[in-house]
Amino acid sequence: KEKMEEYRSNGALLGWLIEPNSRQVYIYRPGVEVEQLDNPATVKGDESVLPGFVMVMEEVWEG
Repeated sequence: KEKMEEYRSNGALLGWLIEPNSRQVYIYRPGVEVEQLDNPATVKGDESVLPGFVMVMEEVWEG
């Protein structure tokens, strides 16, 4: 999480921290609080960053 804050501070527009054991995804964006998703089926890119991108999490959780 510390490293993600560093990336955000350095201008990253979007970051996902994926915790496979707890099936949580933390979404980092500049200027807003970190969003936590619990066991999401999918994670989508922002319209301004990775528009149309969808990651199917089942493959991550089972991987």
